[in-house]
Amino acid sequence: MAAEVLDALKPGPSGRYADGTLGGAGHAASILAASSPTGWLSGCDRDGVALEAAQARLAEKFAGRFELRRGNFSELGDWIVEKSCDGVLLDLGVSSPQLDVAERGFSFMQDGPLDMRMDHRQKLTAADVVNGEDAEPLAKIFWEYGDERDSRRFAKAIVHDRALRKFETTKQLADLIERLAPRHGKKSHPATKVFQALRIAVNDEIGSLKRGLAAAVKILKPGGRLAVITFHSLEDRVVKEFGRERVRDYTFPGEVDVPELRTPIVPELKWVSRKAILPGDAELEKNPRARSAQLRVLEKI
Repeated sequence: MAAEVLDALKPGPSGRYADGTLGGAGHAASILAASSPTGWLSGCDRDGVALEAAQARLAEKFAGRFELRRGNFSELGDWIVEKSCDGVLLDLGVSSPQLDVAERGFSFMQDGPLDMRMDHRQKLTAADVVNGEDAEPLAKIFWEYGDERDSRRFAKAIVHDRALRKFETTKQLADLIERLAPRHGKKSHPATKVFQALRIAVNDEIGSLKRGLAAAVKILKPGGRLAVITFHSLEDRVVKEFGRERVRDYTFPGEVDVPELRTPIVPELKWVSRKAILPGDAELEKNPRARSAQLRVLEKI
């Protein structure tokens, strides 16, 4: 969604921008090109392989105009000066290169180790979760992060089967789920939600997102914009709830909003568009994986 991101952030000469999810550096390159000749970009990614590729790509045309670091976008506020950025981009989820490399263990479409780590410096893997958690915590992961209706049944089957043989590969897990829930002609694989949930749990994606949104607001200038691309409803709910809290002109004690107990405050953000921006036909034709993408944009007041 490069065109939509550029329209949202409106990068210009001398602007300073942050890309918290560099990936292949497609968005970063577009931002640097649009902010020529002196725009600056600070970027990071948890994936060391992605970071190396991004460094090489950006150095070809934009040497001296960017700084890249390996790390989680939730840490942006630790190394980027407060109120220094004109725009921040967070493109969430797993990248195509990560999905396409079997050894990363993100996809049930190819057989590989049950890994799913975005950062290989991290110890916890999907195999650790699948083989180490009891049935109830596993079911909770599948339900809360994958919205999987058969979460308890799948979790109990995993605990039963791992007593005979530990889960080590993506195929082992995908085959079990498909045996429990045959496709019967359905297009989507029955393990889709389980794999999504495990990936989110292994990488603490929801915790990172909540911390990352706060960090993004911290480093934005007044008038600066935050653009977030989500790929599933759980991420989108977190972004919407964050936006609702920060655009309100009042606060209240506790978790229940009682009008009589409201206290006026100055809002931090405003919505640029209240509705999510969806990819266009050209984008979908070029990148079918973008079909579930939604872009939301907030502006710091």
